[in-house]
Amino acid sequence: MKEINVNGQKRTDLGKKASKQLRKEGLVPCNLYGEKKDENGLPVAFSFVASMAELRKVVYTPHVYVVVLNIDGEEHKAIIKELQFHPTTDALLHADFYEVNDTKNITVGIPVKLNGLAQGVRDGGKLQLQIRKINVTAPYQQIPEILNIDVTNLELGKSIKVAALSFEGLEIATPKEVIVCSVKATRASRSAAATAE
Repeated sequence: MKEINVNGQKRTDLGKKASKQLRKEGLVPCNLYGEKKDENGLPVAFSFVASMAELRKVVYTPHVYVVVLNIDGEEHKAIIKELQFHPTTDALLHADFYEVNDTKNITVGIPVKLNGLAQGVRDGGKLQLQIRKINVTAPYQQIPEILNIDVTNLELGKSIKVAALSFEGLEIATPKEVIVCSVKATRASRSAAATAE
């Protein structure tokens, strides 16, 4: 996975009023969840702020990055766990990060790329991508930027399910019955089939 740097500052003033003020200044309240746990075994959040300009490069992109957070000179490697947007303006309100290390497995959605010209498309059908990302589990260094899927042998009316896929070093976390892509019959393919008969 590609790495990208984001700078931030530790946040001491918590609460809704403080968050509102930060957003007015172009800053986004963030939490980093890592190894630390409280007495109930729940992850403890480390609060910090980052500018919208810094976060834009990791939020508004189709790519999945390992984010190297530089918070007051201290480095943390993390992935985006959750983003909250304003319901009407789509402005980023809050970001949660999840700390990663070399040994711990993470589960993350990786974009799918279909390769090849499907047989069903050559026969007049239309290739449809049903899901844009597949969730995979592995240590972060083993996770690729995209998942390549060969569709060359995919015939008209057929589909590829998650169960049919495997990627070296990755465990697939998306349910097996989920359809990744399919070739749907079109009017042209139906009339060609009727002519052939």
